Amino acid sequence: MNVLRTALRRIAVAGMTATLALWTVAQPVAQPHYSDSGPEPMLARVFELIEQHRWEQALEQTDALLRGYPTFRLAHLIRGDLLLARTRALTAFGAGGVRKVGDKLAETRIADLREEAMVRLRAYRERPKVEYVPRYLLQLRNDQKHAVVVDTQKSRLYLYRNEGGTPHFVADYYISQGKLGAEKMREGDQRTPIGVYHVTGSLPRQKLTDFYGSGAFPISYPNDWDRRMGRNGHGIWLHGTPSDTFSRPPKASDGCVVLANQDLDALGRTLQVGLTPVIISNSIEWLSLDDWQTERNSLLARIEEWRQDWESRDVERYARHYSRKFQAERFDYQRWIEHKRQVAAGKTWIKVTAGNISMFRNPGKEEHVVVTFEQDYRSNNINNAMKKRQYWIKEDGLWKIVHEGAA
Repeated sequence: MNVLRTALRRIAVAGMTATLALWTVAQPVAQPHYSDSGPEPMLARVFELIEQHRWEQALEQTDALLRGYPTFRLAHLIRGDLLLARTRALTAFGAGGVRKVGDKLAETRIADLREEAMVRLRAYRERPKVEYVPRYLLQLRNDQKHAVVVDTQKSRLYLYRNEGGTPHFVADYYISQGKLGAEKMREGDQRTPIGVYHVTGSLPRQKLTDFYGSGAFPISYPNDWDRRMGRNGHGIWLHGTPSDTFSRPPKASDGCVVLANQDLDALGRTLQVGLTPVIISNSIEWLSLDDWQTERNSLLARIEEWRQDWESRDVERYARHYSRKFQAERFDYQRWIEHKRQVAAGKTWIKVTAGNISMFRNPGKEEHVVVTFEQDYRSNNINNAMKKRQYWIKEDGLWKIVHEGAA
């Protein structure tokens, strides 16, 4: 039993200085606004009981866990270890799952389950403060009811509800990502993309094989920025697991974000095709609501200056909002400004409104904000309404537009 206890402790505290005794299930209870999505509370209780040498109670708790999640392979492995430890000493975590010495396939599967235990328990212990929000959700449109933010390092998906433009936490779920990690660059590299995307479709179970579980939701990879950076590939989805599998290891997909079927079903009820943002990050940056509001207002003020300078018909004032790196369709910066000079020469007045604005900060190494809005343009000789998308970057301390086009 001592070997089992030591092995399980190493899983839970790998990379940490604390021991299991320092983080029992009681800690997250102090944050009542969080939804305990999935088996983490019961799993944490199992590890707590093992740490306390309460072996039979740990087995009872594991059995209760399996009654709730019958295909949870990690729980089956822990149960096997607890049963085997009744008859002989264990030499390593997962000995209950290895049939013979040198069984490489079994050893690989146990290593995957060990990693799953680590990320599940670490994410459960290190849950963000409920009053903090992901930095990336600067502003949701009125009709965007929810937003999804994925943390690949923690193998966690966070769901937020839009309450008057302010994101409020709803639930979090364990996820699997690409076999080779994140930061997708090309087709077939088995990596999950990092960036700002949105749900583009809904594929029901009936149109898929069992591999995808209870359904799938394609997302908009590659986006305009990905293409600008030379990234390619396709077929990145949020999807479920096979019917005989509760969850997959943290790195197990070909680039998709994979959830347990029950989690995907719960999440799917909140997703809006063409509207719900899906922001995938290596590691989420969290802001207090005060800091979030300051950053949000700063960019909104810059967008308003751009709008007013466009209405002024002063092309030099208008041009100061554009980066020298600007590219859009056939235009670079010089061609774009020259085009605007020619257009302005034929105008006696311009009125522009920008409404229903959304702003999402890119979580990757390339700092930019994706701004989408409904534009109503009127002048003495033309009227036009469109949905526009801009990419803003920081340049010399100021936000400037680096890409612009129809959304």
